Amino acid sequence: MPSLRDIIIERIRREGPITFRDFMEMALYYPGLGYYASQRLPLGREGDFYTSPHLHPAFGAMIARVLMEMWSNMERPEEFYVVEMGGGAGHLCRDIFDYLSTQNTGKGIEQKDAFLSTLRYVIVELNPYIAERQKALLEGYRDRIRWVKHINEITPGIEGCIFSNELLDSFPVHIVVMEDRLREIYIDVKNDRFLEIKQEVNEDNLMKYFRQFSIQLPPDYRTEINLEIRGWLEEMAMILKRGFLFTIDYGYTSDEYYDEERSRGTLLCYYRHRISKDPYEHIGEQDITAHVNFSSLHLWGRELGFRTIGYCPQGIFLVASGIDEIIIELYGDSPDYPFIVTGLKGLILPQGMGETHRVMIQSKGVERPRLRGFSITNHVNRL
Repeated sequence: MPSLRDIIIERIRREGPITFRDFMEMALYYPGLGYYASQRLPLGREGDFYTSPHLHPAFGAMIARVLMEMWSNMERPEEFYVVEMGGGAGHLCRDIFDYLSTQNTGKGIEQKDAFLSTLRYVIVELNPYIAERQKALLEGYRDRIRWVKHINEITPGIEGCIFSNELLDSFPVHIVVMEDRLREIYIDVKNDRFLEIKQEVNEDNLMKYFRQFSIQLPPDYRTEINLEIRGWLEEMAMILKRGFLFTIDYGYTSDEYYDEERSRGTLLCYYRHRISKDPYEHIGEQDITAHVNFSSLHLWGRELGFRTIGYCPQGIFLVASGIDEIIIELYGDSPDYPFIVTGLKGLILPQGMGETHRVMIQSKGVERPRLRGFSITNHVNRL
């Protein structure tokens, strides 16, 4: 069987140079061989990156509490869908159900039971190998969870929340560079090696993007453009009749993203916990990511009927949402309580995911939603 590298080279020889966006899509999603589509995709400590659910189960418990808050904002519908886009190793889903199923003493028991009775949990997972691993981890809750390969398998018109954690940063991106005018990076092959070349911008939507976000780049500025977010939002808008779009990811506002200090862009690769800036090695075996322009999520979402409730760093959101209460509820009687609290630092502090990860929640058809996580600040005016 030819390697993914050979398949990409053959395509370029057959069709001519391809955009970096097309190269990235093949490297990540080519059936059976792309990084996210292969059987060997490693996750967690054995893999190439950590996500918040890997760091502490309190993260999933906190998400569960936010979901209950959304349900209350919607006046407790009889069916509340939670659609998790991706799902990783399944830790987040497990921690959500563990928290909701924990019968701690206190007034929260009745609310947990009532919420669980309405909860319809769906994991959207394209990779069948990962789906099987999720099912094994979630064996105790499998009767409460539905797996689908694509969100289009869900009947449109649901009420609830569509949630994603570190999903949008893995969408294929165009790479552009400013010279005498804007050029796009294409990938060619010479002597069996990948070669970047610059060509005229042929994608009208790229120029529209620059106008829409008033982006002006200085000479020799190289950056990424994620147009896939628009199509993804259109799919979410078709499925979700009423509820919330809950997004956590690496990212910035448009002004921050295209600031002069990021003249080389944000593209990074992850291979066995090592960071690289070379997407042309370990093809199909390394992750390739680019930060999210949350201003695009905000603006395009608004055009499709979503209203941004709030946007802020993950650390601020978790603290404002009451993660300290979650820790006391789950571990207050534990002799290891000080060490458990210390383990939260990676989720909250600026040196960890507290600042690098941003939280955005958008609503659709919900009257005057109020979420505790944005009680300190919602940062919407910065978008």
